[in-house]
Amino acid sequence: MKALVVEGGAMRGIFASGVLDGFMEYDYRPFDLAIGVSAGSSNLIGYLADQPKRSVQVITQIATDKQFFNPARFLRGGDLIDVKWLIEESNRRFPVDTDTLFSGIPMLAAATNIATGKADYYRLNPDNLNKVVEASCALPIAYKSTPCFSGGCYTDGGVADSIPVKEAYRRGAREITVILSHPLSYVMPKTRSPWIMKKLFARYPQVAEAMVKRAENYNASLDFIRNPPEDTTVNVIAPPENFAVKRLTMKQPLLKQGYEMGVEAGREYVTNSHLQPIDLTTALGASAALGA
Repeated sequence: MKALVVEGGAMRGIFASGVLDGFMEYDYRPFDLAIGVSAGSSNLIGYLADQPKRSVQVITQIATDKQFFNPARFLRGGDLIDVKWLIEESNRRFPVDTDTLFSGIPMLAAATNIATGKADYYRLNPDNLNKVVEASCALPIAYKSTPCFSGGCYTDGGVADSIPVKEAYRRGAREITVILSHPLSYVMPKTRSPWIMKKLFARYPQVAEAMVKRAENYNASLDFIRNPPEDTTVNVIAPPENFAVKRLTMKQPLLKQGYEMGVEAGREYVTNSHLQPIDLTTALGASAALGA
């Protein structure tokens, strides 16, 4: 079984949006399963719905809006980021082709269960789409709401499982393609002051513990990628070392540059698979319909 895993990383997700648009230029969809985390789940929706440029438009036009990212609101006690507004506004301006989304490759999104501190993996369907994506993207502290559904309450999936390659393996994938948000040289540093996390998340001790262990779990996923089991192949697409987009980058030139890096990486990955590009009039037409 072949799986596609897409990491989150907030605005760093601009790279994955480009990679997936590069895939769509070639109609490259050899996967049996897709798993997204946080921004990675949002990016996967555009890809699996076959809507080129949707994800990059969401990031550059909506995620940079003050209604979504508002430090002044945060200082007054509100949300730094308004995830629910982002989802609703994205759906209003760039409606998802749900028929296509739910008729092809099955997609899972990871969200961190606040009661257990572990990741739950939900398969997206028409009834849970918005709730699951909101939960997967609900950055702790920055987004004060706690999405609840199916008997659980959740925070950002990246807290418990930023790169769910082991979950893909557990579900039977033996060829895994991973789109990362950091260059390959990146290693997540350990939390310097665990007591701060425990104080910030005093109401949710299991989430606090997950935050303390996040670097350990993240680096363990990187180790799995670099040293997969003998029966498994892991293919990695990562930003170059000069990738300048950070978690909260809002500057359009940097976002555009990061997106183009992703597109080129996606094209290169596919052409190494000896595929030929499809007629781009279909993709361009879809982009125009989305307001590109």
